Amino acid sequence: MSAAMLCTAGHVHAQKKAEYKVTSHAQQTIDGFGASDAWSMWQIGTWADTLQTQVADWLFSTDTFADGTPKGIGLSIWRFNAGAGSATQGEEAQINRDTRTEYFQQQTGQRRFLLLAKERGVPTFLAFYNSPPVHLTQNGLATNTGRGGTFNLKEDAYDDFAAYIADMLQAAEREDGIHFSYVCPVNEPDGHWNWQGPKQEGTPATNREIARIAREMSKEFTKRNITTKILVNESSDLRCMLGIYEADWQRGNEIQCFWNPDSTETYVGDLPHIAHVMAGHSYWTNTPILQPDNPRYETIGLYGYRKRIADAFKSVGKDFWMTELCIMSNDEEIHGGGGFDFSMEVALYVARVMHYDLTVANARSWQWWRAAGGNYKDGLIRMYVKGERTGGRGQRRGAVQENMARDSKLLWTMGNFSRFVRPGAVRLDVEGITEIDGLMLSAYRNVDGTTAIVAINYSQTDRSVSIKMKGCKHAAAYRTSDAEGENLKHIGRANLRDAILPARSVTTFITEK
Repeated sequence: MSAAMLCTAGHVHAQKKAEYKVTSHAQQTIDGFGASDAWSMWQIGTWADTLQTQVADWLFSTDTFADGTPKGIGLSIWRFNAGAGSATQGEEAQINRDTRTEYFQQQTGQRRFLLLAKERGVPTFLAFYNSPPVHLTQNGLATNTGRGGTFNLKEDAYDDFAAYIADMLQAAEREDGIHFSYVCPVNEPDGHWNWQGPKQEGTPATNREIARIAREMSKEFTKRNITTKILVNESSDLRCMLGIYEADWQRGNEIQCFWNPDSTETYVGDLPHIAHVMAGHSYWTNTPILQPDNPRYETIGLYGYRKRIADAFKSVGKDFWMTELCIMSNDEEIHGGGGFDFSMEVALYVARVMHYDLTVANARSWQWWRAAGGNYKDGLIRMYVKGERTGGRGQRRGAVQENMARDSKLLWTMGNFSRFVRPGAVRLDVEGITEIDGLMLSAYRNVDGTTAIVAINYSQTDRSVSIKMKGCKHAAAYRTSDAEGENLKHIGRANLRDAILPARSVTTFITEK
C-alpha cells in the first residue's frame, strides 16, 4: 500500500468519492486484541457482582443485543499484571498505593477477572512482571529507587525467579483453570527513567540479563513440562528496539540482540520455550505526523518508526506485537494524558495509531494499557472508587458515594477492531490512498470466511467511499461516532460501492461468509 498525505481533523474541503479495492494479497496473521488488568481489577474484582458483570461484558463479550448491536468489544487477549508482593510492604514499598501488587495467591480481584474473561471466551492470556518478587530483589523493593540500569534481582536468584514464575503458572492452571499462553518476565527494561520511586513497580535490565532469565525460565519450563511461551521482551519505546535511545548499548538494539545469532551473548532464538514474537509499546512515537514529501518521513514519526519496525522484524524473520499504549504528555493533539476523555477525540487519535501499527508496522497483536482507569487517558473504562474525590473544570466537586464504572468512545472504537477482527484473521492489502483528508481503511479476512473492513473518518465532514471487493457488494455495518448511542451500533446493511462515513467516526463493515 502507498502512503498518502496526512491532514489534521480540522481540515475540511470538498472531495470526490474515495475509491478502495480490497485485494486477496495477504499480509500478517492477527493473533488478537487485548488490554491489561493493571491497577484496576484488584479493586473492580471485589465489587458487587452486577458491576463486575457489566465491566466484564463491556470488555470480553461477543454476544449481541436484539437489534444486532454488540454487547461488548470482544477482547481476545487478557494481559495479567503478575504480582511482585509490594502491597505486603505497605508504605515501605515506596510505591503509590494503587499501583502496588500482591503475590499471586492474594491477587483475588485480578484472578476473578481471569475467570470472567475465560467464561466469555477469551482464548489468550498473557502474564507480565514489572519486577521480580520483593524477596528476590537486590534492594528488597519492587521499584528501582535510582540504583542503576541493571536488573533488580539478586545475582544468585535467577533460577529462583524462574521457579517463582513457573510456580505461578502452575497455580493458575491448577487452582483457576487458567492457562497462560505467554509470560513476559521483564516489562519495559529499557526505560531511561530507571523507575525512580515512589512511583510504580519496575526495573531496568540489560539485554544480557534478559537473555539470562529467559534461559533459566526455558530450562525450568522444560523440567516441569510447562507449555507457556516466554515473551522477550516488552520494550518501552520502539526506538529502543531499533537502536540505542536514551539508555546505553546494553539496553538498545533489542531486535538484533535477541534475534540475530551473531549476538552470541543475548541470542534467544534457539530456546525451546521462547515465543518467536517480540513485543513493544507505542508510547512516544505517535508524533510527529509528517507529510510524505518530508525527507524524514520514512525514518521518524507515526509512519517512519513503524516502517522501520516492520523492516527490522522482516530482516530477522520474527513477528511484532504491540502490547501497550495510553496517552502521554507528547500526545499534544489531544492535550496529553491528564483528565479522562469520554469523547471521540481520544478514540479517533487511538484508532489512527491502531491503523498504522497494524498496516505499517505489521503488528500481529494490538493491546491497550489499562482496561479501566481513573482521571487520566489510560483506561478504556472510567472507574470511580467509593470515597474518591472528583471535580475539576466544569465538574461538581465531591466524594464518590458508590463504586461505579462508565464506558467511553475509546472502548467502543477499539471494538471496531477487536470485536470483528478475530484471532487467526489475515490482513489483506487495500489498493488506493491509505490516508487522505482523514480517511483510513484496512481489511481482514477472518477464519470463518467473513471479511472485516475498518474505515476511519478522522475529518469534520461526512465522506463518501466506494469499496470494491470481489464477490461482495453489501455488508453489515457497525459504527462508533460522536452521535448519542452510536457505540459500535449496528446500523444495518450497507452498499460498499456507495457508503457514507459520517464525520469523526469509525465504521466496521462485515461481509457475509
